[in-house]
Amino acid sequence: MAASQPRASREKTKPSAFWPLAAIVVPLVGLIARIEIEGGENLPREGAYVLAPSHDSEFDPLIVAVATWRLGRAPRFMAKESLFRVPVLGAALRATGMVPVARAASATAAKQTIETAEQLVEHGRGVIVYPEGSLTRDPDLWPMRGKTGAVRLALAGDIPLIPLAHWGTQAILPRYGKLSLWPPRKRVRVLVGEPVDLSAFRERQHPSVLVEATDVLMARIAQLQGELRGLPAPAQRWNPAEHGQKETGRLEP
Repeated sequence: MAASQPRASREKTKPSAFWPLAAIVVPLVGLIARIEIEGGENLPREGAYVLAPSHDSEFDPLIVAVATWRLGRAPRFMAKESLFRVPVLGAALRATGMVPVARAASATAAKQTIETAEQLVEHGRGVIVYPEGSLTRDPDLWPMRGKTGAVRLALAGDIPLIPLAHWGTQAILPRYGKLSLWPPRKRVRVLVGEPVDLSAFRERQHPSVLVEATDVLMARIAQLQGELRGLPAPAQRWNPAEHGQKETGRLEP
């Protein structure tokens, strides 16, 4: 059963650039997809959070953005730093509080992660980070091996890390396929999980900790997707490097 509409946060009820965007995007997406949200109570109504969704279609960001807005929060994504320098687009990204991320050396990336986490906590904002870094390469569309960006950001600011899975977007826009608008309002189910418990990783300093914590996150996302699909999730995540595939796509901090 889809969740009832929760109480909106202050960041949604306060006038912002999200209002005109939502007035356009939400109805348009509603013509294409019938989004059913479960577990919405797991997304904090106030304060910072890192939302980590599955990623199997180029249409996913619209689904996740609309679901986040319906759950009472403003959807903010990581975006390439270079996009912030594009006229008009850069202004729109800054106005909506999107988070820039650059390709950088490890020391610079670590500094940027800490700064981003501090800003999220200071302003009580959330950010959506795709932990896979790109569309899954798994042949059966299960979440593949994750990158450490989402976990690093959550640990840096002691921020709730929220796993999310969805199923149905692949019928609207298959991975690297063509958009299918008929029949309209295809069913898309979204399942928000409880925050991932990172307490066992916070006091450990070994570099492998981030990888271990990311494995826990990806296993949880896969489990959520399995619940939506009515199938057991595979025990191991697909690793593109082991199958001669190059990982490209979204950047992470």
